[in-house]
Amino acid sequence: MTQKENPTTAIVRMEKVNKHFGKLHVLKDIDLEVMPGEVVVVIGASGSGKSTLIRCINGLEEFQSGHIEVDGNELTPHGKSGRALQKIRTEVGMVFQQFNLFPHLSVRDNVTLAPMKVRGWSQEDAMETAERLLERVGISDQADKYPAQLSGGQQQRVALARALAMEPRLMLFDEPTSALDPEMIGEVLDAMRELAREGMTMIIVTHEMGFAREVADRVIYVHQGEIAEEAPPETIFDSPNDERTRSFLSRVLKH
Repeated sequence: MTQKENPTTAIVRMEKVNKHFGKLHVLKDIDLEVMPGEVVVVIGASGSGKSTLIRCINGLEEFQSGHIEVDGNELTPHGKSGRALQKIRTEVGMVFQQFNLFPHLSVRDNVTLAPMKVRGWSQEDAMETAERLLERVGISDQADKYPAQLSGGQQQRVALARALAMEPRLMLFDEPTSALDPEMIGEVLDAMRELAREGMTMIIVTHEMGFAREVADRVIYVHQGEIAEEAPPETIFDSPNDERTRSFLSRVLKH
């Protein structure tokens, strides 16, 4: 892993964040800071709250109490964040389990749409950026095709290029390989590895433990809505301190 910058101000700060779905308490007093250039990987069992955690960071999920600040913009409970939320969504890119591409647009047009509509870029600048990013994720030869003509791995790399086209300060990944066939997972992880090497700030929810060990600066284990343990990957995977972490890893690393 390349040497990261030595930042002093967190790009993400969560303090005592609580999230409920009705009577279900999904996030419980979450405290988390992420520094610029850091790669944080979030692991945990299905239903533990890890995806909800990152979806709160860019306002896709409302939270009921606590404090979230992203790149100096404060999100407030119950979704009453107004302009701050709009600002965050232009500075934070997100790649989901599903690709969410526009089926009626070509690959190139999927990537150029947001920079032109949201950033106000000229078509020429947006096209130049799209070509560069499609080359970066290894699918420049697919630019004139439509999503239905691509494999799942190729579609996910288009989704990654589309998110990067907004020049985000932070990238969020919500299990980006979970909907892919096994042979397609590697090509998406390779593109993410390259982002990590380049120093992109990333928060990644994933079940890919080998990938987590390789790219993470820090791994967070979420258990029933709480951060049970956070540590460098060598600590989490080789000598976790919390019994809940040990139990989880003993199950998932068997397979």
